[in-house]
Amino acid sequence: MRVPKRLGEEVLVLVNRLKIADNNLMVQRDENFIYVPLISRPTGEQLKTLKERASDCRVSTRFFPERRKREASLAELLEGKLPTRLLASLPHSADFVGDIAIVEISPELDSYRNKIGEAILKVNQNVRTVLAKAGAISGTYRVREFTVAAGEPKTETVHKEYGCQYYVDVARMYFSPRLSYEHNRVACLVKDGETVVDFFAGVGPFAMPIAKNHKNVEVHAIDVNPDAVEYLKRNIRLNRVVGKVHAILGDAREVVGERLSGVADRVIMNLPERAIEFVDAACKSVKPTGGIAHFYGFVNSDGSLESVQRRFAEAVERCGRRVDEVLYSRNVRETAPHEWQVVLDVRIR
Repeated sequence: MRVPKRLGEEVLVLVNRLKIADNNLMVQRDENFIYVPLISRPTGEQLKTLKERASDCRVSTRFFPERRKREASLAELLEGKLPTRLLASLPHSADFVGDIAIVEISPELDSYRNKIGEAILKVNQNVRTVLAKAGAISGTYRVREFTVAAGEPKTETVHKEYGCQYYVDVARMYFSPRLSYEHNRVACLVKDGETVVDFFAGVGPFAMPIAKNHKNVEVHAIDVNPDAVEYLKRNIRLNRVVGKVHAILGDAREVVGERLSGVADRVIMNLPERAIEFVDAACKSVKPTGGIAHFYGFVNSDGSLESVQRRFAEAVERCGRRVDEVLYSRNVRETAPHEWQVVLDVRIR
């Protein structure tokens, strides 16, 4: 599977999820493309799924060298160190933020937390710290507590994503590497000359690629967390987008009312728990001639994308505006059993 470099990370994850990656062969790269070895030609449905994420991907023939000796899996490293019955409960995935791996360790494995952490360090050579989740995301700032399972006792790192770099402290501000595709997707939709208002900007994962990928844009990046805004300012300098991204500390509704009324061609609303409460601010921020909102929310098995669209449209109408068109909608990721984060790209008039 040939794919442009900028989409390589997303396609690598997807072909593994579709179980068509040939992990016995080495991924190849050249100046413009990444070549992912496949065990078979994708079915029509699989190819459709791939092209939804990366329309420029192509199936081609290429020689791939074999991988070097396979690294031992987490379960293999811990065999004999944990009771056999517990091996099936080991974490099956991790979030990698810079050189930090974040895992969820079940209560029954808590006494083996450090052994599991050390094994994760061995499996992932680029990881310096393993953090175990010690609570749910909570509070106005959407942060959670962690315990150090292995490695350096730290929560700050530098994360790289689609050509941008981010200073981030995972214990003091919200950041999800699982949204990397969305960060890049939205950035690619922005047009030169636009003014963008990012309501819940965090350390800038939407703002940075927008500013770096476009010469003539202005991004007003708002967040209520003072720690996140300080890191956002650092990231503006780190990514050399001074003058294009403006870091603003405050509540999005208040900031719009004070200084950003009627300026936005595009509004980003990535606060799934509460974004619906800020539709009035989004309508006020969008230019009188209209604009686009990227709205993120949650839906469970009792709901649907259509129900989210209706709810958003009704909220817009209560503000004296209307939804002209739903440009795009999809499930972004599963966040809990029978619960998904969803996105709507909506044109507001």
